[in-house]
Amino acid sequence: MNGSSRRLYFMSISFVFAALIILGRIIFIQNGPQAEPLKEQSSTYRGFPQEIQPTRGEIYDRWGNLLAGNTTVYEIGVELQHVKNPETIALALSVYTGADFGEIYQIASQEPAPDAVYAVLQDFVSPEKITQLEEFKQQVDAGAYVSATKDENAAPPSLDGLVITPHLARTYPEDDLASNILGFVSREGKGYFGVEEKYNDLLAGRIKKVYYANNPYEVSSMPSPPVGASLVLTIDREVQDSVQQILERAIETSGSTSGTIVVIHPQTGEILALASTPRMNLNEFWSYSEVFPGSTPFNRAVSQAYEPGSVFKVLTMAAGFDSGAVKPNTSFLDTGVFQIGGIYIQNWNMGAWGPQDMLGCMQHSLNVCLAWVASEIGAKTFYEYMQDFGLGRLTGVDIAGETPGRLKLPGDGDWYEADLGTNSFGQGVSATPMQMVTAISALANDGKMVTPHVVRAVIDQGHQYDITPQIAGMPISKETARAMTNLLAISLEKESSSALVPGYRVAGKTGTAEIPSPAGYTSGATNASFVGWGPVDDPQFLIYIWLEKPTTSPWGSVVAAPVFSEVAQRLVILMDIPPDDVRTAQTSN
Repeated sequence: MNGSSRRLYFMSISFVFAALIILGRIIFIQNGPQAEPLKEQSSTYRGFPQEIQPTRGEIYDRWGNLLAGNTTVYEIGVELQHVKNPETIALALSVYTGADFGEIYQIASQEPAPDAVYAVLQDFVSPEKITQLEEFKQQVDAGAYVSATKDENAAPPSLDGLVITPHLARTYPEDDLASNILGFVSREGKGYFGVEEKYNDLLAGRIKKVYYANNPYEVSSMPSPPVGASLVLTIDREVQDSVQQILERAIETSGSTSGTIVVIHPQTGEILALASTPRMNLNEFWSYSEVFPGSTPFNRAVSQAYEPGSVFKVLTMAAGFDSGAVKPNTSFLDTGVFQIGGIYIQNWNMGAWGPQDMLGCMQHSLNVCLAWVASEIGAKTFYEYMQDFGLGRLTGVDIAGETPGRLKLPGDGDWYEADLGTNSFGQGVSATPMQMVTAISALANDGKMVTPHVVRAVIDQGHQYDITPQIAGMPISKETARAMTNLLAISLEKESSSALVPGYRVAGKTGTAEIPSPAGYTSGATNASFVGWGPVDDPQFLIYIWLEKPTTSPWGSVVAAPVFSEVAQRLVILMDIPPDDVRTAQTSN
């Protein structure tokens, strides 16, 4: 091998050896202890992962009127390394957004740190204020302002470092309309109360994790932001507004401390309106603790159980008819007192009403008669019926915060035989207005009890999913339901009740329950209620009214019954329900 060949040979060996070293080093780098950190660093150059928050779904009434939507607001912050004059920034925000000068100045004056290069100054700023702020910034950038200080070293006016970032926030175009149904969304995007809480996950949608590439040629492949599902409610905006106004007037004229009105369609369980006090402007959700101090429930219809009083008698009498314990023409001699379980039941006026049939017992709302009916039914059967009516358990209504109330049962440590008598006329039983509405829907719907619901449809990914009405049970027969409806209609007509609706036959019952105090039923304050439905031949609405502690009169017949008539007269117009004679003529033709 000559010299030239030898040199070529050794050079080849050297190149091979060097290649092996490089290859080994590559393998070591890829699999050694520094491999993962290097991979992470390299990924930051290629792009970065980020979570996309979905746009929250909107909420509409049954006719498509927007009740809850989204609007653009702004976050104002500063990139600390670019701030030249924190005083100008503080002054601008105090003037145009109402921020505290000292607080903003302190934040904007911070020195940037490796983990703190950006600071939020203010959030949820309206577009109008941002427009004013940006106009001021343009003037400052154009040099329209000079420093007021004589210090030659003072920095000139500057808004450098100010960053304005748009984002979405929840908005409620109708302010307090249906506020007790809707609930609200916090600044963190979480739903509280009402359907906002009940359907929070559905409305909020799923957070999507995406990878943003730094390569501009890959921008077109970025996914579009996801959108949460929207809800179509069962409520009618016009009906809801009317019911809220009627409730406000009723509270004022009766001197009540609070009130609740629930309107449902008894055949479907759709909630057409739900008004409760207090209400709040949902766009000012931060005032929640002022509007609802202490333990004040957000929605009394679902979250506050109370002793319903005589409206409960419709359930007792329905159980009596259905069990065969009594019939409409069963005779009862009211002596003004009935003994059961060691106590004496008396009527609301402490009087004796003499011979009565079951119509008379309901028309005069006789506690003595209803306690006797319950004893004829028997404790076991009576409480089985009350449980079938849903008392003591949740209705399943799709509004957050529902409470089950309390129905004591034989065998419970605090149940006594006397409870059978008092429970028969709604004393010693606690139920929410929504529970009472659900139970009484069986009387207005041929014995079928419906599950109340406020969501009519869900719209998700371009598809609409309608909610199917659910039957919660059939506690009484069709014949019992119709007999009770007819009896209660006759009862209102015989007493010329202020609940009557001109042109329409309706059924209903008043309720007056003394509010218990630690010393017993001696407070003198009452809960006044009325429940009614119509038209009796084909019920299209069921209305439940509760006025708490009325002062002009304690009686449900005086303060609650006329409210039913007012609501019903408004409903037949808004729901386009013809008078009885017109419907009868249309049917006969």
